[in-house]
Amino acid sequence: MRDVATISSARTTLPAAADRRRRRVGPPELSVVMPVYNEGAVIAEVIETWLDELARLGIDFELLAYDDGSRDDTGKILTVLSVHRPDLVVTSQANAGHGPTILRGYREARGEWVFQVDSDDEMSAEHFGLLWAQRGDHDLILGRRQHRDAPLARRIITAASRLTVWVLFGRAVTDVNAPYRLIRRAALVSILSRIPADAFAPNVIMSGLACRDRLRVREVWVPHRGRRAGTVSIVKWRLWKAAARAFGQTVMVALRARRSK
Repeated sequence: MRDVATISSARTTLPAAADRRRRRVGPPELSVVMPVYNEGAVIAEVIETWLDELARLGIDFELLAYDDGSRDDTGKILTVLSVHRPDLVVTSQANAGHGPTILRGYREARGEWVFQVDSDDEMSAEHFGLLWAQRGDHDLILGRRQHRDAPLARRIITAASRLTVWVLFGRAVTDVNAPYRLIRRAALVSILSRIPADAFAPNVIMSGLACRDRLRVREVWVPHRGRRAGTVSIVKWRLWKAAARAFGQTVMVALRARRSK
């Protein structure tokens, strides 16, 4: 995540990808939202693995990859991939930050189900079928990170985020910021209307609102592995500043939700 909140209105979607979306009859069964930033070393492998796995599962899908102002060759790699992979839709934008980019993807996704995953390959495609198989009985299915080896600062922030959600909304979700989540579109649309456009950690707020709305939530253990390459965009003191901002936004949404009862 990056401490940048303003999303650019400029959008560059490859013409070929846009044409494929217009030719599709009706929305896909699944939209995958993947924000990408400086992942040139691994992005080709990550994208191809996801495309192949979703095809193997027999899902009608679109993969929406958002190049969030990468400074390496990520954008060029995605462009080349999209020419040969018809279910990949690449959008390039000025750097907006992880949270606003996720929100943009959620709003532009057209599938009956929407799945968000990060591009760092810390949670792989091979486990997606575990979530997909349980969609019939749930509204939100989360990949709970198993064996996560994070620095102490991130572990503290994760615990604080969980406690914040539990106190303000309830205890329906344990891994409140898991970047491996499948949500029914009807539930997502309702939740999105209450998340600020500049939300730094929208998935945390989503987890809270899912509890408040009494969605049918399921968490599935998914192995987590360390980052192989790419850029961790928030370091040192900026991490704490970002956490404070996310906390404030989560509290604000919770207070609004209580007043709307």
